[in-house]
Amino acid sequence: MLRLILALPIILTGCLKDETVSGYADPDATYFLAEINGAPFGASASISFPTQGAVRGRGPCNDFSARQLAPYPWLEIGPMVATRATCADQPQENQFFQALAGMTLIEVLGNTLILRDGGDQEMVFHTARP
Repeated sequence: MLRLILALPIILTGCLKDETVSGYADPDATYFLAEINGAPFGASASISFPTQGAVRGRGPCNDFSARQLAPYPWLEIGPMVATRATCADQPQENQFFQALAGMTLIEVLGNTLILRDGGDQEMVFHTARP
């Protein structure tokens, strides 16, 4: 009986559904940024949710990774770790990371991913490059 009680947390952990974005978005998909606040994004940027709580992506200049532990549909991207390259698209890079840091809600609609800040800010991603 003691073994069963000690093993119960391990057993239950395997049964719990992933309530982060990766439980709703395709873990094999890469979502490419199409627009910010209704305006086409003029550079290449992407985001993916490959495993529970993991966020990975690429801005116009740098790769990044972070943790996301808020349950869907909320989005809370933890401290980001990014490479430190500079490129000609640096203004778009800054716009991308600044917008991403402010997003608090996420919606997965098939091949589309929409991030919102709860106000009037929005980022739209698609699995196909724009």
